[in-house]
Amino acid sequence: MCNFAGKKKQRNVEEILQNLNEPQRAAVTYNDGPSLVIAGAGSGKTRVLTYKIAYLLQSGYEPYRLLALTFTNKAAREMKERIARLIDVPTAARLWMGTFHSVFSRILRSNAERLGFKSDFTIYDTSDSRSLLKSIIKEMQLDDKIYKPATVQAIISNAKNALITPSSYESNKEIRETDARSKRPLIHEIYRTYWHRCFISGAMDFDDLLLYTNILFRDHEDVLHRYQEIFRYVLVDEYQDTNFAQHLIVNQLCKGHGRICVVGDDAQSIYSFRGASINNILNLKEEYPGLKTFKLEQNYRSTQNIVNTANSLISKNKEQIRKHVFSEKEPGSKVAILNAYSDFEEGFIVANQISEMRILGGFSFNDFAILYRTNAQSRILEESLRKRNIPYRIYGGLSFYQRKEIKDAVSYFRITINPDDEEALKRVINYPARGIGDTTIKKIVQCAITQGISLWQVVSDPVSYALPVNNGTISKLLRFRDLIEGFRSEMQTKTATELAEIIIRQSGLFQDIHSDNTPENISRQENIQELLNGISEFCSLREEEGEEHVSLNDFLAEISLATDQDSEDDKESEKVTMMTVHAAKGLEFKNVIIVGVEEDLFPSSMSKNSEREIEEERRLLYVAITRAEINCILTYASTRFRNGQTTACPPSRFLKDLDPQYITMPERLRPGSTGKEETIVPPWEHSDRSYTTPAEHPIREHRQPKPEIYSPEPKKRLTRITKTNDPAPSLQSVGDLTVGCHIRHERFGTGEVVSIEGNGDNCKIGVEFQHVGRKQLLLKFARFTIIK
Repeated sequence: MCNFAGKKKQRNVEEILQNLNEPQRAAVTYNDGPSLVIAGAGSGKTRVLTYKIAYLLQSGYEPYRLLALTFTNKAAREMKERIARLIDVPTAARLWMGTFHSVFSRILRSNAERLGFKSDFTIYDTSDSRSLLKSIIKEMQLDDKIYKPATVQAIISNAKNALITPSSYESNKEIRETDARSKRPLIHEIYRTYWHRCFISGAMDFDDLLLYTNILFRDHEDVLHRYQEIFRYVLVDEYQDTNFAQHLIVNQLCKGHGRICVVGDDAQSIYSFRGASINNILNLKEEYPGLKTFKLEQNYRSTQNIVNTANSLISKNKEQIRKHVFSEKEPGSKVAILNAYSDFEEGFIVANQISEMRILGGFSFNDFAILYRTNAQSRILEESLRKRNIPYRIYGGLSFYQRKEIKDAVSYFRITINPDDEEALKRVINYPARGIGDTTIKKIVQCAITQGISLWQVVSDPVSYALPVNNGTISKLLRFRDLIEGFRSEMQTKTATELAEIIIRQSGLFQDIHSDNTPENISRQENIQELLNGISEFCSLREEEGEEHVSLNDFLAEISLATDQDSEDDKESEKVTMMTVHAAKGLEFKNVIIVGVEEDLFPSSMSKNSEREIEEERRLLYVAITRAEINCILTYASTRFRNGQTTACPPSRFLKDLDPQYITMPERLRPGSTGKEETIVPPWEHSDRSYTTPAEHPIREHRQPKPEIYSPEPKKRLTRITKTNDPAPSLQSVGDLTVGCHIRHERFGTGEVVSIEGNGDNCKIGVEFQHVGRKQLLLKFARFTIIK
């Protein structure tokens, strides 16, 4: 029986290994010491980690002796399911496998009394933590516009992840000086009080789970030794994303036996803003002198041209573990770089590319992803997709008009135009905080229901309607009423853009999101500025088209269509995916379009202070390119509409890092270029390439001729005519402008004048633009130059 069991185990091991290539097999079977698996994009990282665990189980390790740490519950669940299929369900269930936080909370509950806690301690989520901090700040009578709870929370979180306790924080002169310069000298007191209140409440927040685990292992060696003995092998996924606290815990658990396998890719380290340190993976050999490194370099996801393009980019980084990722798939289409004249035209180019690739390549909408550097970029893209009736979903975030700060601003716009808008009033009456709490709002609602009137009528005259609140609350309500009435008084004299800016600034919304420069607030600032850009652009385009007195209400009517797009969608329906590059990590799509590859956007203007920051931005673009399986397109705009004006945008420095033999690019980007303009040509029209279909064969170049139609006339023969959309122009020229000449518009790009009508201030021109179609422009407002 013994021999038979042994043969069965050996046969199972061979069955496991036969599904791996040679580098994967070597990484899986090495058990003689610490190992690092550098897994290039699309090289089967998850497969190696999963099979490694299965191999260890089949080699005699008990499941409870293995500790596998991941960054998401989804990753842990998928790995456990795979292991259950490879081995069996009961064995997989006994594994110590999960996220850092879930595994360490189990350890802490088993040893809570060592730290003065009970085993049933509460875990505070972000909302709980922020609420407690808000109470402490209020109790200390501090200005919550300076000591903003979200900002204080981020500072304390960063301290905990760096293993800085309240006493260490208070005694650190450099930290205290930084707080003083930020006009927040009492952060250390808030931190100390918060720490104490959590302890008294028997609660830990997410960051405490890491900090207290380190404290437990530091102060109680017997506990550390017990877990070192239990966990005979430690495996960690996405090691490049670990922070200092996580790195130290792993090191303590592996001290002595050194049986550790970490999997990751330094080229995909993109989360430094969350505390992740690329040094944890780059310097791992210093922690483990006998470390053996395995490199998974075959990419099973992408075509050769995509892989080679990504390699040429990342090779420019100095901080990296050198590897040569390759693909044995077909060469495929070259990576296309397209230049738009403006961000507006960029949106139309992207929408047009998706429409034509879908038809010519036989793709579904689900096969496309649009990736951008910042959430604020999604607005123009969303509008362009809607105008082409292309369905889309926002992944890992909200549609532009569904983001909190945008909904807040739009609610102010709505209540200015229509004060009886109940939902808008309830949203903004106490944001930013003005001392009108939930209890007061409930009383307003009840009073309005009883009297059969709107909430605004009660707020406007609380005394007449006998609202049961004190004089202080009445004063606050009247100040809010006066604020809104002040906005309404500006409606007749201010343009929509001017009114929007007044509302955002005077409401306090602007000051609220500019109170600090946390990553969260910077994103909110960008989104609000993009909203103002959208209003300004909306008004100027309407003026060009001959409309007068464009109002804020006109803009709200336009975007109401956008908000309908964002209802919970059918997960099975076909939609283009839109997301930031950070959110795209770990995902893959047949076709990827990366937009806004420009200086100060990609790389970000806030990530250009050091070479290390630039290298992380380059890694971010590497991640974006390697999401693509079949086709990859990068776009950049020569101008963007920012702060109410058109701003020139140089192409990203990263575009010149790409090897020209694997890409098609505008002439100006090529070495030795004269910098002259080049007409944008769709990638499938280049003679040396075409898009690749899902069946992995080139599409023949195909241009649809203009359709011909037959127009019948009564009692006459049918006469064939060619369809034309050009109306007979009433004029052939006006000034230097003639029918047939080409112009370059500031927002719409290049086009041909097809008609001139009217005279004087009412003169209009019809222009057929290359990418955005037919537009009729009022000449006195039109912004263009004649090019030929």
